[in-house]
Amino acid sequence: MDKNSLTTILNDWNFWEKEQETGIKRSEYLTRLKKIINSEQIIIITGARRAGKSFLMRQLAKDLIGQGVNKKDILIVNFEDPRFIKLDSETLEDIYQFYVRHFNVTGAPYIFLDEIQEVKGWEKWVKMMQEFKKAKIIISGSNAHLLSRELGTTLTGRHLDLFVYPLSFKEFVNFQIENKNEDTSKQKLFQQYLEFGGFPKVFFEKNKQELLLTYFQDVINRDVIKRYSIRKTDGLRNLINFYFSNFSNLISYTSIAKFLGLTTDTIIKFSQYFSNAYLVFFLKKFSFKIKEQDRSPHKIYINDPGLINAVGFKFSDNFGRLLENIVFLEFLRRKNSNTNNINLFYYQDDQKREVDFIWQEGKNIKQAIQVCADLSNLKIKKREIKNLEKAMEEFNLKQGLILTYNTEEKIKIGKKIIDVKSIYQWLLE
Repeated sequence: MDKNSLTTILNDWNFWEKEQETGIKRSEYLTRLKKIINSEQIIIITGARRAGKSFLMRQLAKDLIGQGVNKKDILIVNFEDPRFIKLDSETLEDIYQFYVRHFNVTGAPYIFLDEIQEVKGWEKWVKMMQEFKKAKIIISGSNAHLLSRELGTTLTGRHLDLFVYPLSFKEFVNFQIENKNEDTSKQKLFQQYLEFGGFPKVFFEKNKQELLLTYFQDVINRDVIKRYSIRKTDGLRNLINFYFSNFSNLISYTSIAKFLGLTTDTIIKFSQYFSNAYLVFFLKKFSFKIKEQDRSPHKIYINDPGLINAVGFKFSDNFGRLLENIVFLEFLRRKNSNTNNINLFYYQDDQKREVDFIWQEGKNIKQAIQVCADLSNLKIKKREIKNLEKAMEEFNLKQGLILTYNTEEKIKIGKKIIDVKSIYQWLLE
């Protein structure tokens, strides 16, 4: 690539000659990044496409400039820029050498490499830069398999990870305040969050559903079909439609294979592709036996409520499942921000009595949680309490939790207490 073209591209992405759009600060992620930025490890920012990784990198770069770092000691490269014709480790080295000569860089600059999975052989170049302490490197990626495979073989023990999700409800409320929205009633905002989800750009757009559908198609076409060179796509599309119709439900790969007319191996393979693209998540059943965890049906969840609604499901059709999906995503956020050894499961006893979530820290079960849209029906309330009580006895828990749409109460059962909380208040804790 000639110098003029490279200068134009890099000037467009960097703070050297102009301010860059950084959006509303995502303070929790930014605080965690600032704690690790000066470590000698490579920082990996990963998560779903359009979850806000690029803006977070720019926010960190702007924060560094605010702390006194020279703008020219920061290099940002976005590898989804279509003006990059060739993307390999040689291109990385060419960009770096051009940048160093152009600004006469002598120290170790901050180098931000956005959507690194687009670059063939990136991991060896990054390893070399890290080993020789030529730069402080922050990279982002939208594919779990490519990153884990390359990091596992080449960069073992040399990186720190930050997983970025679409906006939590707490962040969603903060965005409303920062955007000077006059109506900040938490319950009304929660309704909006249920319908349109937390992708940051969707928050500001009028045509929210159209943008969400574009995101969905981008993930399927770019992060799955193109990434894995899939020629016959009907089965894959049928499977993802099945998952979007059955989110928050138990699924069996064997049963799905029979239903869709595919092999079980194909279902497992395609499911892993969706998981690698951070589009779907699978939750295992709790068991002390690893084999039983793997053999038992999994529960399926989608990465954003807005995406669920846009693809075809309307939250009014099955409100409870959507609430459960949101609670699952919040647990993932809390799990990934926790330094303890955390695991999340669902629970089911021999009589198929189910509890939605079991929170485990180390070897200890800390919490059992049910999600129920409405407890006004006495039959439903009795069932939810009975199932939760069974899990509390199983794990010797004194307290249990039921999350509902708008109910708040405490239920005493002997020496045990079940807290009933509204989900949107719990999300703000």
